[in-house]
Amino acid sequence: MKQVVCFGEVLWDLFPDEKKLGGAPLNVALRMKSWGIDSQMISSVGNDALGQEIIFRIKEQGLDTKYIHINKKFDTGTVTVTLDQHGSASYEIKHPVSWDKIELQSEHKKLVSTSDAFVFGSLVARDAVSKNCLLDLLKIAPYTVFDVNLRAPHYSIDDIELYMSQSNFIKFNDEEIEEICNALGYKNNSLKEQVQFIANKTNAHTICVTLGKDGAILFHKGTFYNQKGYPAQVVDTVGAGDSFLGTLLSLLLEEKSPDESLGKACAMGGLVAQKKGANPIITEKMLTDFMRQSN
Repeated sequence: MKQVVCFGEVLWDLFPDEKKLGGAPLNVALRMKSWGIDSQMISSVGNDALGQEIIFRIKEQGLDTKYIHINKKFDTGTVTVTLDQHGSASYEIKHPVSWDKIELQSEHKKLVSTSDAFVFGSLVARDAVSKNCLLDLLKIAPYTVFDVNLRAPHYSIDDIELYMSQSNFIKFNDEEIEEICNALGYKNNSLKEQVQFIANKTNAHTICVTLGKDGAILFHKGTFYNQKGYPAQVVDTVGAGDSFLGTLLSLLLEEKSPDESLGKACAMGGLVAQKKGANPIITEKMLTDFMRQSN
């Protein structure tokens, strides 16, 4: 069984009427678990009721919480989610919180060094403590997956460039790759040219760009793959990109074809967007039926 380690934020997404379990790396870990991958999560929660509930809920979904530290000084993370009329989300992210203070442990090194993939995002590096832990783990990870997650004001282009340079696989959305290319002095509106620019600059052999309702483009081992989007009745977009990445990475690790992997990933993203919250339960049959109905 393939083993993947996800590093970063675990938190509560606070909607106007309820709270939902979230955090991009956790969303990826949970989706990969549903594909039969041995997913591990390195993070931190507060010594509070919200933290206890996160631990309970993660265990309930079959994910090990061994590497989720209880921090007695900082609260469990929360994010206030605002949805526009199309279900697109904007976020107000509390800082500092427990996942900003992930400290390196010897057990982290052993876990990451023996993993098949190490998944991380840019948000967790907004604080020096978690950032330093991340940089240490990147040095020993055999295969690194960078989920670019630009949340102003919690990032710098210098840091993004650093993380890209240490990544084997990079995932953007179309707005993120354009912003980063522009900031690095490459002004070209062609998405494929932007991807090629990042590939040449970083030596990443896999780059994926999500295009919302229009699907995604994948550059994998020198070849481009395209997938149209699946029509979805959007409830909210929270976690759709994370489930997309979790599905794509799971299938590529299992050596499925890039076309099949990208197609199922796009369908998963569309299906998650039709449901509330970042981590709805979606079976392979539900996914297959959704894809069949959309053709």
